[in-house]
Amino acid sequence: MKKIFIVILAVISGFLFSSCGYNKMVDMDEAVTSSWAQVENVYQRRADLIPNLVNTVKGYAAHEQETLTGVIEARSKATSVNIDPTNLSPQAIQQFNQAQAGLSSALSKLMVVVERYPDLKANQSFLDLQAQLEGTENRIAVERRKFNETTQTYNSYIRKFPQLIYSGWFGFEKKTYFEAQQGAETAPEVQF
Repeated sequence: MKKIFIVILAVISGFLFSSCGYNKMVDMDEAVTSSWAQVENVYQRRADLIPNLVNTVKGYAAHEQETLTGVIEARSKATSVNIDPTNLSPQAIQQFNQAQAGLSSALSKLMVVVERYPDLKANQSFLDLQAQLEGTENRIAVERRKFNETTQTYNSYIRKFPQLIYSGWFGFEKKTYFEAQQGAETAPEVQF
């Protein structure tokens, strides 16, 4: 009798755990982690382009040292912020976002400086770098959107019944979205 009870319990447990969605939750968690890695990848591409851009500008605008130094320092800060993809907390993403916003601000100042140098704006190397940077900014937007979509799919799945029960048992927690900086809805004012 005891053996039959153990066999029945094993069959029921096997059925319950095979339909709990654990493997799907693992796959979805890994998809969020992979998506975050791609976000970091395109931000790294931007950071890699910046030294070339600064060196190109430096040849034309050597007396704009303060702006060039600001860009290099902002790049250094942005590349020093590393986030563990298994711990995508709101604070970690906010810290990452702030470092990237500082770099974006420094790049905006650099582009204002560039406007003062018509020869630089016509330089083919500068134009190529500027086009690559614009393309990279577009890639950043695309990857951030994909990250949020992947996160939304994961969050929705683990919060639905019966996965809600199993996700708690196995430690699958809601992931944080990548959000825009405060004030991003307001267009920046550019003055020359």
